[in-house]
Amino acid sequence: MESNPKKIDFYLLIPFYNNLPGLLQSLQSMQYDADKYAVVIVDDGSAQPITLEDIYRQVPGNIRIEIIQLPCNKGITIALNTGLQWIMQQNNAHFVARLDCGDICAPERFYRQVTFLHEHPQINLVGSWCIFKDFSTNVAFRYITPTRHKKIKRGMHFRNIFIHPTVMWRFDSMKDNGQYPDTYPDAEDYGFFYQFLQKGESAIIPEYLVTTEINHKGISLNSRKKQLNSRIKVVKEYGRNRVLRYLGVLKLRLLLIIPYNLVFAIKRALYGV
Repeated sequence: MESNPKKIDFYLLIPFYNNLPGLLQSLQSMQYDADKYAVVIVDDGSAQPITLEDIYRQVPGNIRIEIIQLPCNKGITIALNTGLQWIMQQNNAHFVARLDCGDICAPERFYRQVTFLHEHPQINLVGSWCIFKDFSTNVAFRYITPTRHKKIKRGMHFRNIFIHPTVMWRFDSMKDNGQYPDTYPDAEDYGFFYQFLQKGESAIIPEYLVTTEINHKGISLNSRKKQLNSRIKVVKEYGRNRVLRYLGVLKLRLLLIIPYNLVFAIKRALYGV
């Protein structure tokens, strides 16, 4: 894809690794004016590298797609930062959005987020509520968070308010916020979003704009202990309220000893769809 001097509304950044069905499912859920966005897929060393032909067999050919191939599996942080570097070099978009393979966007998602950011110039980062769903069993629960910046900042001491595939942020804000930090394994997004909160305002749209796949073989389950320890590091480094920082770390340490199945059962009971 050649650089276009006319700005598009956004780039959609998708990391990819050995999951063509999930990628196609995500791309097929997208609805937006084809000439106003582009998709950047970073193939993180898949056994069978993804090609445009693989995608365009199932996805409309008028969607602009750039595939970046990494020579071997380097991990999601490097994959994401490689994509961000490419996007920064283009310098031709108002916003950047995220999506993961297997996740499904509501038809109005990108229209709502682009409109929201245009109407609220003080907001640098916006997310939404989402539905977590196991597509193999149809078990699902809602993820509901504060929506305004002040309460988001407080809530971030206890959990990541921004679910990664729901977010969109201003392109220009990346000049100040840099890239995904590599010091928080499996929680790089937590640190990345905290950087936004320190340098600008944020918001959550109180609508379920994304259905996020619960992958029982994914990072969040297989590496839960590593992720929780990384989240503790993030809260210690970025949390500004001493009391909330202490309570947030305490909560995360408790999660280290509580079985995930119990946590999942509680979420289903409280927020099940």
